[in-house]
Amino acid sequence: MLKKRAGLPAGQDMVQWAPSLVGRTGPIYRELAGAIATAIRDGRLLPGDRLPTQRILAQKLGVDLATVTRGYAEAHRQGLVSATVGRGTFVRADVPMLRHVGRGHPVIDMTMNLPPLPAEPALHSMLQDGLARLLRRQDIGALMTYHWDTGSAEDREAGQSWLTPTLGRIDSQRLLLCPGAQSGMISVITSLARAGDVIATEQMAYPGLRAAAAQLGITLVGVDMDDEGMLPEDLDRVCHESQPRLIFCTPTIQNPTTSTMSIPRRQAIADIARLHGLPILEDDAYGLFPTEPLPSLAHFAPELVFHLATFAKTLTPGLRLAYLVVPTLSHVDRLTAALRATAQMGSALMASLVTGWIREGDAQRLFKAIRQEATARQAMADTILAGLDKARHPEGLHLWLTMPPHWHSADFTAYARRHGLALVAEDSFAVDSAAHAGRHVRIALGAAEDRGALAQALMAIAAALRHPMPQAYTTVI
Repeated sequence: MLKKRAGLPAGQDMVQWAPSLVGRTGPIYRELAGAIATAIRDGRLLPGDRLPTQRILAQKLGVDLATVTRGYAEAHRQGLVSATVGRGTFVRADVPMLRHVGRGHPVIDMTMNLPPLPAEPALHSMLQDGLARLLRRQDIGALMTYHWDTGSAEDREAGQSWLTPTLGRIDSQRLLLCPGAQSGMISVITSLARAGDVIATEQMAYPGLRAAAAQLGITLVGVDMDDEGMLPEDLDRVCHESQPRLIFCTPTIQNPTTSTMSIPRRQAIADIARLHGLPILEDDAYGLFPTEPLPSLAHFAPELVFHLATFAKTLTPGLRLAYLVVPTLSHVDRLTAALRATAQMGSALMASLVTGWIREGDAQRLFKAIRQEATARQAMADTILAGLDKARHPEGLHLWLTMPPHWHSADFTAYARRHGLALVAEDSFAVDSAAHAGRHVRIALGAAEDRGALAQALMAIAAALRHPMPQAYTTVI
């Protein structure tokens, strides 16, 4: 049994914890130490938790004070707790918390880069209200049939409004609705490249791009990166040596490295693309997350940039909706045909739902709440993972964690999964295997159900990384 006072972080108040020793046959003090270890593994006791005083626990268990004293001493000997005279006994901050997961036990999946749901049930209310508005429409039947265009005039105008912070005012006729960013990305690629061609992209790249390129027979060539993303001089080298047909990049909160291009870097990338006459597919999934959004690459090379923005990161992936803005009106028919060949059509119902949300201001309010929750989770991660090398954006959905020297990313993700956490090692992102050193893991902060679950997962990660890699997980080549 475990209870805490509401609102108090671990370690600031004594936990109301008492183990059940019924049926235990060993010495009581050893059973008590074992119960402490079990509670830590199960997450019922967290690093920093203050245990009940020896006298209180002795009364609850119906044993003498000396027995509890010996039990706490045994837990201390095992490295589970620390004691300070006048303050009490605490679960050690560096205690390993990852528990072994067998069949039927849940795994906290931190592999999917989802927007976190805000504390209030805003999305549920928005769905109810938005669908109710749709059902009151005279033309509801028209939303349920085939549509050969890529969005109504109202949908395009709503998209124009939504993208204004990064794109400025655009011609809504250049905006196409896609049934998800993946279909938009594939449509652009197939309209500009063919099997055997090359795409230049970041050395650590979006896995969806890797999957699409493999399916289409297209080669990806990685461009070296720094903390601002793609390096202009290396992009220039790749353009000369590999003759790509297209540049794919994520300028803001890049997935997975979290790098964000400064305005001078954006200008430099656009200049190189113009020098080589290469179109750019800008994946702007996270462009709206910074409180002060940076301008799209389209601002610097409007004639070259295909701008792709999805609602999967800003609101929810269940909408299956993204906006694709093409450079000129001459691209509209070609991309419309490519989208139709890729996915036949998008959902007019979902598009109308989102258009209504944008018009009513609901989408903007929900996104603001999501961004606030993402910011809170990033701050929590920064605190819990203090002392570990990591790249993060204070308003982003994920972070890029560097492994200590004694861990390899593939070994750590395997170890974590066996103990209840699903993470993504850097080999899932590496374009060039020679550049893959097994030094990083991406942690998606939005997938955890709430901040409590996230805190427990992050503390488990931090604790495990402070210990040497178990022999069973050592990579053998």
